[in-house]
This record gives sequence, C-alpha cells and structure tokens, in this order.
Amino acid sequence: MELRIAKTYLSQGIQIVSKAVPNKTTMSILECILIDASGEDIRLIANDMELGIETHVPGIIIERGIIAVDAQIFANIVRKLPEDDVTILTEGEKITILCQKAKFTILGKDGADFAYLPEIERRVEVQVSQYTLRDMINRTIFSISGNESSGMMTGELMEIRDNHFRMVALDGHRIAIRNVELPSSYEDRKVIVPGKTMSEISKILSGDTDKFVNIYFTDKHALFSFDDTIVVTRLIDGDYYRVDKMLSTSYETKVTVQRRELLNCIDRATLLVKEEDKKPVIFMIGEDNMELKINTTLGSMDEVIEIDKEGADMNIGFNPKFLIDALRAIDDEEVTMYMMSPKAPCYIRDDEGNYCYLILPVNFITIE
Repeated sequence: MELRIAKTYLSQGIQIVSKAVPNKTTMSILECILIDASGEDIRLIANDMELGIETHVPGIIIERGIIAVDAQIFANIVRKLPEDDVTILTEGEKITILCQKAKFTILGKDGADFAYLPEIERRVEVQVSQYTLRDMINRTIFSISGNESSGMMTGELMEIRDNHFRMVALDGHRIAIRNVELPSSYEDRKVIVPGKTMSEISKILSGDTDKFVNIYFTDKHALFSFDDTIVVTRLIDGDYYRVDKMLSTSYETKVTVQRRELLNCIDRATLLVKEEDKKPVIFMIGEDNMELKINTTLGSMDEVIEIDKEGADMNIGFNPKFLIDALRAIDDEEVTMYMMSPKAPCYIRDDEGNYCYLILPVNFITIE
C-alpha cells in the first residue's frame, strides 16, 4: 500500500476515529486504527465493539491496500510531523511513514483481523441539524450516571414523536430534558443511546446549522451519518424510565430569578466546598428575596438576591453542582423554579416546554 495524505486531513481523521479506541482491552487489534485504501477512497476506522467510527480522508492512493496500526503510536507520530504531505508505505506488516526529512518505521497488524463496523440497514431515518443535535446533547449529557452498573442511567433517551424530538438523561438525583420541533414528521421511535456515544458525537459535530446528521435505527443499533463520518453504536436494551410520571405541574412556591445572578452566587458558594464535604447550599425563600447559605469545614457564606415569588416561604437545600449544571445549560435571562416542599423535587422549566430540569433536594440542618 502507498498513500499520500496532507498532514492536516490525516490528523483530523485520526482525531475523529480515536474516540472509538478503547482505553483498556484484552484484544490488541481493538487498540488499532484500520487504514483501508482497498477501494476508491481512504477510510480510517476504529471499533471497540460497542462504538465504531469511520471517516473518509482526502488523499492520493498510489497503491491500494489495508493495514491496522496502533492508534496511540500512529497519532503521536503524525502529530509531531511537519505540516506537509505524509506518505504511508506498507510492506507486509511493516509500515513506513514519511514527511519531509522525517521517517518512521513501525509494525502494523493484518487488516483482515480487524472488526469492521456492522452493516446497518438505512431504512428508518431522522434528519436533524448538527447544531441542534450537539446543543441537545450538551444541555443534557451531564445528568447521566457515571456508574457503569447503573444500566439505562448510563445512556440518554432519544425519542421521536411525529415532528417532536426529545432527549432525556437522569442519574437518580436529577433529570435533564430538552425538546425541539423538527421541520419534518417521522415515525415514532424511542431508543437509549450510550452516554459515551453521545459525548463523543458532540465533540465531532461541527455545530453548523446548515449541515445535517442523518440518524438510522435498528432494534440493536443506531447509525449517525454526517460530513464524511459514520458513527455506529449499540443501543442499551430495555424500557426507559417513565419520566413523564415523575414530572408534576403542581407547586407551593414559584420563584423567578435572574439566571446569571443565581449562577454566580452558587458558584461563589462552592469555593468553600471540598469534594468530600457534599454540603448543600440552602435556599431561604422569603417574600421579595432569597438568602443563599452554605456552611462547610472551610467556612460559611450567605448572600441575598432579589426574586419574584408566588406562594409560600420555604427553606430548601440542594447539591450546588446539580444547580450549576442546570443553570449553565439554560440561555434564558430569567429562570423559574417550582417547588412543592423541602423534600420534593424542584423543577426549573420554561413556559414553552423547551426544557425541564428536575433536581432532588438535600436534607440539611438549619443554619442559624
């Protein structure tokens, strides 16, 4: 095999597919990137058997071939090369990489041993802009569980109803929901996509409103196709939690507050929080203002901010990180919080139904 590829394009391709290379595996072939130039174009492929990514790289094929190369070594070499065309030569499993006066020779693996991405029937399709998909992922992904034993909580629900597209993430302490209206209607669909897949896709997407992602579903897989890249992922089996039954429109206290002011106030409070402390920030909601208090081993803080309130006064405590994550995911100048009691969930939502963030309160001892 002999290829010539501009370093810029090669680096971009490696960066994209490397997201599907596992950090730890007992199968050494999965630590590789497949360079497939057996056809009319150059493809880079990585596959950890749960997530697979394939991207096309512009270049010249002088002699066709296929080889698997250690992803980390290959990426490190290419990153250090001069900004010029890179020539890749193979002789058996020996790979030679040339760029200007630099020459590397490394060992590859037989490409025939590599697991290609599964073939997905492209029948059920949903089209959404790259901006919309990336935005929805980034505004919900923080609410998935990081515990691998949490099953469905490690994934995100993607739900299509007619022309309504909803994404939901939860971890047992909070729920993040985003809704958008699509230009076209589609067949109803509900799947659970692994959080790792959603996170990696959001990093690859350009965020361009004029570029689109085509999404295809089977019973066990989802395929995301955009630009020159294909991402295939296994879906998480099972029925997702009945989120709608967890939500309520009832409240005893409704608070409207400037989002940035509240966010900055909570952010300041975390200066006194060690990770092991897990101390709540306490909201003492009065008639025209809300006092925020926190007391930790490092000290205490209290600050008063103005609010518009409907309903009863209330003292309620929250994990400050959960509030910060939700508030950062909202662009509105004002946010509205709905609370039923100090032991019931708090809802941050807009009137249009574009978003809803549910956060469970934390028990606390009243600070005098």
